[in-house]
Amino acid sequence: MVSIGSRFWAACCRVGLGAWLGVWLTLAQAGVGLSEIAATAEDGPVTLFYRTDAAEQALPRGMFTLQFAPQAVPRRGNGRLVVISHGTGGSPWVHADLARALVEAGFVVAMPEHQADNYKDHSDAIGALSRRPAEVSRAIDAVGRDPRFAPLLDLGKVGVYGMSAGGHTALTIAGGRWSPDGFKRHCEQNLVDDFQFCVGVITKLTGGVLDGLKKWVALTVIRHRFSDTTVREYNDPRVAAVVAAVPAAAIFDMASFTTPRVPLGLVTAQQDRWLVPRFHSDRVLQACKPCEHIADLPTGGHGALLSPPPPGLTGLLGEMLNDPPGFDRSVTPEVDRKISAYFSRHLLPQ
Repeated sequence: MVSIGSRFWAACCRVGLGAWLGVWLTLAQAGVGLSEIAATAEDGPVTLFYRTDAAEQALPRGMFTLQFAPQAVPRRGNGRLVVISHGTGGSPWVHADLARALVEAGFVVAMPEHQADNYKDHSDAIGALSRRPAEVSRAIDAVGRDPRFAPLLDLGKVGVYGMSAGGHTALTIAGGRWSPDGFKRHCEQNLVDDFQFCVGVITKLTGGVLDGLKKWVALTVIRHRFSDTTVREYNDPRVAAVVAAVPAAAIFDMASFTTPRVPLGLVTAQQDRWLVPRFHSDRVLQACKPCEHIADLPTGGHGALLSPPPPGLTGLLGEMLNDPPGFDRSVTPEVDRKISAYFSRHLLPQ
């Protein structure tokens, strides 16, 4: 294969300055490849996005049609990996636009499928919180073993981005400490005001006669399942920068964010009704003075950072994830660029 460098120098010899710039810009515009590391007995598949010279094509993926180059040969980028941790019941496809922005900045992007908390199976979303950080580490290991990507990457400095439950994963990796008992205590104290965090999207409070029963059942289940006071914490020394977007954060010991283990950035949405900011992202920002508030979406809801957004959501899930009135989704590409720039500042030589 003729290298990019040889094509570049050949072009320089044949054309003048103006045409040379045009040739260079053309060569610099790589497509985005899409591939997968197969699932193992322990872990789900890892979806990969990366630079490639191959042509993109329309690919049906679930409810989406996306433009990527499937199974394409990867091209060298900036040598760094960013891992994206999806939210509860999530898939790689709702983070495809962020992945593209990161790839365009030179990163390889890896998205592990979190066990028992993904779009195929979300039977144990709360239990998955304890498993997710190690799944991120094993995804890094898997990329490092892959002969297509290992020669292109230095895994000594890796970025981690997480949204919602993935934000909880990101905060844990950044040094946050939490316990299941913290979930119980938070819900005992704030069940009504943070109801959807405590019970998910099974039901909601309506002001009706059944609200008392719903609250009693919720607290009974929570007290039965979440009494473990064992503190969870995690450290992967390869992770050098973290971004948490609309994170599930209420159950953390906020003192653990006074001095995060690595640079920590936050993305927030003020109309989030699933993870009410004053209990979650706002508390992290108050506790973490070194944190960078990368972006805030004053009119954005919990699903504002899903891009492309899942279409056709109805019922309570739609209420939680569909864009609220007045939210302008055209702002999300700029948020993606800010996230990418944050990782570039902290992972690349300056």
